[in-house]
Amino acid sequence: MTDLSVASPRVTSTAQSGAADYPGLDNWRSLPVSQQPSWSDQDVFRASVAELSALPPLVFAGEVDVLRERLAAAAQGKAFLLQGGDCAETFEAATADRISSRVKTILQMAVVLTYGAQLPVIKMGRMAGQFAKPRSSDTETRDGVTLPAYRGDIVNGYAFTPESRAHDAARLLRAYHTSASTLNLIRAFTQGGFADLRLVHTWNKGFTENPAHARYESLAREIDRAIKFMASCGADFEALKRVEFFASHEALLLDYERALTRIDSRTGLPYDTSAHFLWIGERTRQLDHAHVDYLSRVRNPIGVKLGPSTTGDDALRLIDRLDPDREPGRLTFITRMGAGNIREKLPPVVEKVTASGAQVLWVTDPMHGNTVTSRNGYKTRRFDDVVNEVQGFFEVHQALGTVPGGLHMEMTGDDVAECLGGSDPIDEAAFEDRYESVCDPRLNHMQSLEMAFLVAGALSRRG
Repeated sequence: MTDLSVASPRVTSTAQSGAADYPGLDNWRSLPVSQQPSWSDQDVFRASVAELSALPPLVFAGEVDVLRERLAAAAQGKAFLLQGGDCAETFEAATADRISSRVKTILQMAVVLTYGAQLPVIKMGRMAGQFAKPRSSDTETRDGVTLPAYRGDIVNGYAFTPESRAHDAARLLRAYHTSASTLNLIRAFTQGGFADLRLVHTWNKGFTENPAHARYESLAREIDRAIKFMASCGADFEALKRVEFFASHEALLLDYERALTRIDSRTGLPYDTSAHFLWIGERTRQLDHAHVDYLSRVRNPIGVKLGPSTTGDDALRLIDRLDPDREPGRLTFITRMGAGNIREKLPPVVEKVTASGAQVLWVTDPMHGNTVTSRNGYKTRRFDDVVNEVQGFFEVHQALGTVPGGLHMEMTGDDVAECLGGSDPIDEAAFEDRYESVCDPRLNHMQSLEMAFLVAGALSRRG
């Protein structure tokens, strides 16, 4: 079996510069569209879109094709997807230290999952483009003052002032350049020795040395023995110093995605070069609306978030719309049912999709269905609820004989306090000093690693 943690030969294919001209790419403009900004200055908007359309692609079409192959393997149970990162990236946090800590945490999680699953782990960040967030309300009111809601740094600022909350299209360009610098740093980390398997495993030893995590020490020792065995056999660690790392985000702002769509010079087909993988959110997956139409026309692998109201027929209609040719690796369903719903709501959807013969990749997002408000007023999630939903996801697929193919997490490599619980528990009092998210609560570094060890155990039992 091919080891996906070893970098592929450099992909040289690219997409032609300039705005893509392809039949149907602008059909979405005549359809209902939600969660879009109301730009304050249309001249700035037009100039920003024109400049984006002429800038180089952020990712290459050939890299996108490689990811599609990897995801096809995961859908068949021959690999596992780990997708993690911030709920909403900010321009301010795009520093070398913050980016490296997120990449480091994902790599640490991947080592544990690879050993538990005995499968290659596809590493994907909610990074280098996750700047837009859907909102349940267009406005926010504080102390009698009402302003536009914060929609992510690509649209407006978090500070509660009229100037900050105005929808500024110049931010589209800043999002592009911040994404480009983030991708440059990620490529340097993952290709330049930072991702060396031996180094990453050494980082995990610090986690297991914490008395709160002692129960995971035996698995860490097993990984240590495996690495030492490979070294004693003369394994080629030069190759194991590099990993593939893919970028993803929710394709929410369609003008941004359209401006970064390019025609691949090899095939003549359109690729959205803002990221390798794009997903459609629970709020924007209506079949006859703009988001589904637009993403149905680009060659990227596509994800769709499915909440507890999703029916089997809903899933089949999405497959027909987004993956009519039933292409392996094309479509991922990211379920976000909630710990109290997953065991009841997921089985009929999986059963109907399986009976249809479609082969989608099933991934669990255990974060979004488990959001609560703490007694001191913070938006939070309980670690036990997140774990419960992951367990339910695996139980459903085991019962149905289908493949639980991936984990989609809102997490950070920093020592924040945003989600309650864990073996080294976070309590509500810690929110006052260490709650940093501008949108949704994330698992911190230690909680993320604990999740990896727990999921590794489930994957190991799967066999």
